[in-house]
Amino acid sequence: MQLVIVESPAKAKTIEKYLGGDYRVLASYGHVRDLPAKDGSVNPDDGFAMDWENYADKAKQLKAITDEAKKADRLILATDPDREGEAISWHVQEVLAKRKALPKTVDRVTFNAITKQAVTEAMKAPRALDTDLIDAYRARRALDYLVGFTLSPVLWRKLPGAKSAGRVQSVALRLIVEREREIEGFSPQEYWSITAHLEADGQGFDARLVRWNGDRIDRLTIGDEAQAKAAKQAVLDGNFTVESVETKPATRNPPPPFTTSTLQQEAARKLGFSASHTMRIAQGLYEDGAITYMRTDGVQMDGSAISAARRAVADRYDASYVPDKPRQYQTKAKNAQEAHEAIRPTDFGKDRAGSGDHARLYDLIWKRALASQMASARMERTTVELAEGTGRTALRATGQVVLFPGYLALYEEGSDDKGFVGGSGQQADAADDDSKRLPRLREGDKPAKKGVDAEQHFTQPPPRFSEASLVKRLEELGIGRPSTYASIIQVLKDRAYVRIEKNRFFAEESGRLLTAFLERFFEKYVAYDFTADLEDELDDVSGGRAAWQAVLESFWRDFKPRTSEVMDFKPSEVTAELDKFLENYLFPANADGSDPRLCPNCGEGRLALRGGRYGAFVACSNYPECKYTRAFAQPGGPGAEDSTPEALGSDPETGLPVERKVGRFGPYLQLGEGKEAKRASIPKDMGDLDLEIALKLLSLPRVIGNHPETGLPIEAAIGRYGPYLKHDGKYARLGSTAEVFETGMNAAVVKLAEAAEKGPRARGSREPLKVLGKHPRTEAEIRLMEGRYGAYVTDGTTNATLPKSIEKEALTLEEAAQLIDARAAAGPAKKGRKAAKKPAAKKKAPAKKKAAPNKVAAE
Repeated sequence: MQLVIVESPAKAKTIEKYLGGDYRVLASYGHVRDLPAKDGSVNPDDGFAMDWENYADKAKQLKAITDEAKKADRLILATDPDREGEAISWHVQEVLAKRKALPKTVDRVTFNAITKQAVTEAMKAPRALDTDLIDAYRARRALDYLVGFTLSPVLWRKLPGAKSAGRVQSVALRLIVEREREIEGFSPQEYWSITAHLEADGQGFDARLVRWNGDRIDRLTIGDEAQAKAAKQAVLDGNFTVESVETKPATRNPPPPFTTSTLQQEAARKLGFSASHTMRIAQGLYEDGAITYMRTDGVQMDGSAISAARRAVADRYDASYVPDKPRQYQTKAKNAQEAHEAIRPTDFGKDRAGSGDHARLYDLIWKRALASQMASARMERTTVELAEGTGRTALRATGQVVLFPGYLALYEEGSDDKGFVGGSGQQADAADDDSKRLPRLREGDKPAKKGVDAEQHFTQPPPRFSEASLVKRLEELGIGRPSTYASIIQVLKDRAYVRIEKNRFFAEESGRLLTAFLERFFEKYVAYDFTADLEDELDDVSGGRAAWQAVLESFWRDFKPRTSEVMDFKPSEVTAELDKFLENYLFPANADGSDPRLCPNCGEGRLALRGGRYGAFVACSNYPECKYTRAFAQPGGPGAEDSTPEALGSDPETGLPVERKVGRFGPYLQLGEGKEAKRASIPKDMGDLDLEIALKLLSLPRVIGNHPETGLPIEAAIGRYGPYLKHDGKYARLGSTAEVFETGMNAAVVKLAEAAEKGPRARGSREPLKVLGKHPRTEAEIRLMEGRYGAYVTDGTTNATLPKSIEKEALTLEEAAQLIDARAAAGPAKKGRKAAKKPAAKKKAPAKKKAAPNKVAAE
């Protein structure tokens, strides 16, 4: 019997169907072991020896693999054809060797597509494991471990509120933060454009002013309204004659088929997919046999695929759309061993695969690959110069005509940030003029003037990164590799160092602070050149040109002493250095020349950066006499609200003071002082706040009355996701804060009934969709829930989102347990926040529990 090991069950099922006979195909479900999340897993003093540990949730898979391996005559490792796939095969082999279950014959096979032909041909050409790729994997894993477990403790002790830092993620974060700084430091520049509306042979066209008073006019030359009016008048007064007509042919060649990074970029632009979603969908298409392997930096296609693409073009269009010779593309990847075939369909005759997002992504891949073997587009670009009699004022009109669409008939590549005009006045996309059509003009023609416009503009700051442009920039800098981009971006999101609004990255204050800390104390290790050079060294290991321990030794020799040096600093010393480093951001110069550090509360103390339990903030030097503080943010910017308590009055019943405060999670109300104080968050839709409204919010939840059918109370309150009704463990959402105080019994009964009819998601119910059973390793009950952002599984401590590739109805207990284990391992910060809240909730007296939904914003 021959045992074949692959990563996923879907892949195993397909391959077993293709092989049949004497083959038994099992899935490892990805990596079967990793470095334990504890100190000492990598020992630099012992040649960087690594202490690997089997994943607890892979015990069932490993037992099945071990049992079958003991009966097998041959082991065939058929995991993915990249570095990670090679590493998975190596791990499986090592585990079986330790268990004395390794068959005498062990072979490695790779295939770029899961088709019968590709699989059967791969089985005829086995090889040994690639030790260079395995060494490169070990080097990368050790590096990431050493950086994380050496640098993170420094952050926890010296930078309050920091969660973690990583070798590549920190550099990606720096890109986002630096772009934020560019935007904040940008000063818009006014400029005006003068456009004449002309007509010839009954066809209108526009021409812009390019010469005035004998001087050349650039985009930023006319800087104010007075100049614009004078220039406009000059155009109105002039009689313009065509001085020259220049026509140039132009050719546009198709882009190559997708690599991992270009697929992520284009899917983000055209489909709105995140990098992680793109890779998840692509993985499904690959395992279904629809496309070739999707983690690649290669742009070439197999010869038979090129021939198939050319035939498909000929079938779809006429012969003129097929170039005379097949197109050959060259990869820019430095490491040839990791440069696989480009991403393409396995069958060009199949123009659709799957449904929903799978179909949309397949369509994109199919069109791009097919277009790469199509004829070039031919255009004609025309430039017309018009001048008035003296020649001191001139206009220019440009246009472009597509003579033959070629590949553009099927596909046109997207681009980022069209129309961006920066401080230099250069426009990122000049197609606005080129795309216009012009009438046929000759020298000496005098087009009719229909009007002249003077339009005001302002230069724009550089745009924030989208996922597409961030991936593109990382690739340009040589940072990260195809298989890492999605995970890099996901880590930044999970750590809340960035947020995404309208598909653009915004740097959170925690991300800015971490970047400042790393730039100040670990500048070398977040330098773009250093990170790119290290990637090249790791590529050299993959290519057999460098020894992996030597690369690690070179890095560790400088990195370890630097972390020890920073660890010796006092937290106050670190804060003082960051205060200087961030001075221009936290304390920008005032327009009136006054001291930007002067405390606005007491008028005497000076503001400075301070460290607290929940992170950094700005405070007055006269503390505790002056308690002025503000969040770590630029003055006047989002999140920089003054956190000095505002007295609203006293509760007429108890005489206790009512104050408006700003805490870690935003503004909130407080009644009384100390541990017994009652608190309530302030809703975003709340208007002007006075004592009467504050007391209403502090009195929540409001009991509307007893339900006419059950006799149980109906309550109105405000929770984490907004206002709601509660009755007998069931919930219904309310539209506004006002409804919390205005909804009567009849309306409440109707809303609860409507929510019950719409299902758990609509009514915000905490009832499970399904109880899956007990976790096979922790014995905790696992439930399938419907949440605000879709289905998830929970064991009561950890929540894990259900991937779109898994149907709710088909979810198994083991799959749910694996999702929870993976979430627990990847996101201790979220889990920790839950755990931190539980003891506090237990200590509250029963009477105080009613206020829990309104304490979200409290410190």
